[in-house]
Amino acid sequence: MNDTIFALSTAAGVAGVAVFRISGPQAGNTIEALAGVRPVPRMARLLSLRDPVDSAEIDRALVLWFPAPQSFTGEDVVELHVHGGRSVVAGVVKALSAMSGLRAAEAGEFTRRAFDNGKLDLSEVEGLADLISAETEAQRRQALRQMDGALSNLSESWKQRLLRILAHIEAVIDFPDEDLPESVAVRLQQDVSKMIAELARYLDDEGVGERLRDGLALAIVGAPNAGKSSLLNVLAKRDAAIVSEMAGTTRDVVEVHLDLDGYPMTLADTAGLRDLRGDGQAAIEAEGIRRARARAAAADMKIAVFDLNDWPRLDPATLDLVDASTIVVLNKRDMIDLLPDLAQVRAGPLRAAREVLAISARDASGMTDLISVLRSRAQELLTGAGEAPVITRSRHRTAFEDCLASLRRAQMANVADDPELLAEDLRLAMRALGRIAGRVDVEDLLDVVFRDFCIGK
Repeated sequence: MNDTIFALSTAAGVAGVAVFRISGPQAGNTIEALAGVRPVPRMARLLSLRDPVDSAEIDRALVLWFPAPQSFTGEDVVELHVHGGRSVVAGVVKALSAMSGLRAAEAGEFTRRAFDNGKLDLSEVEGLADLISAETEAQRRQALRQMDGALSNLSESWKQRLLRILAHIEAVIDFPDEDLPESVAVRLQQDVSKMIAELARYLDDEGVGERLRDGLALAIVGAPNAGKSSLLNVLAKRDAAIVSEMAGTTRDVVEVHLDLDGYPMTLADTAGLRDLRGDGQAAIEAEGIRRARARAAAADMKIAVFDLNDWPRLDPATLDLVDASTIVVLNKRDMIDLLPDLAQVRAGPLRAAREVLAISARDASGMTDLISVLRSRAQELLTGAGEAPVITRSRHRTAFEDCLASLRRAQMANVADDPELLAEDLRLAMRALGRIAGRVDVEDLLDVVFRDFCIGK
């Protein structure tokens, strides 16, 4: 924390503008050495940057000066907005590296300093990380709410309520000769019960925040040559998977990330399902089929692809995977003269499916209906996502679950007979909530959180 650090905060490569950050006690002296002047705080100024060693001009740059503590890191901070050519960037790095007391920042070190200096709590840090990696509008909205402190504020409000309850319990412990009015004891138990109900409802969210952050998982399953890879390519709008009439072409899971009207989705093209008994040379394909079944079991939704050329026969291995999370696609409608009655199909062996559609991955007919169904399903699964506050990571869920478990133990204790046990469970519940913002028991998590950041963040 006594070092002054610097880094290129924009992506490497040729660009119109490149931004350098400098943070630490030597930041002000650094800009004076480069530009000969320390600008007015928080006002951009166009200055000539020169190498302190030989006074050679490096670039003309917009310079911003943020004195501590009114900065992102809480330290003295300088930003250099230079032209994004490789030579300019290299010149700035060379000049900064040669200065005494400066060193290149490690990954996430700027944000780590912001956390250590109380500018961000841990959930806000995670919101910033999610914002940097957001690929869709819905992910961006959710990350912004968390970065603005929505989750921290919720956990803090519950923590303050627990603190008020604990104050009454501590009074019982400190003054054992004073009888606690029965009405107060009843009210304390009611308050604990109310918090238990609120936490239980909050945790019963079907993982909507985590789903939005990570993206919905969609598995495409079916027999060999049913058209799974072709369907994946149409949805991805590029040749992401190899298409061949040879059975077993797809032997591993091929993933493609999509932005479906702001909802993130990961499509997985899986190996064709077929019976390999007696085929001693198909060990690799058998592993691909095993992975296909595992991916289907873990997916948020599935597309089961059947070949209309085989109608009315349905591949039994694929049919076995059809359930309420499955969208059935009858593919190759362009290759047959008469489509089956989909209403009758829905009432027959495919009645367990969520939807049954006839499409052609070759000419894209019926794809509009399929995309509409996928969009509708995504909206249902992510209802409430992006609404502040939501749980976005497993560590948040674990902390809330630990809090709930402690409160349930507290609910079983008697205020008059076991005030110490009740107080301890309330303290444990408060500590669990404190982990959300990173105020207690998180030292082992910090390196994991910050190492996921880029250099310069």
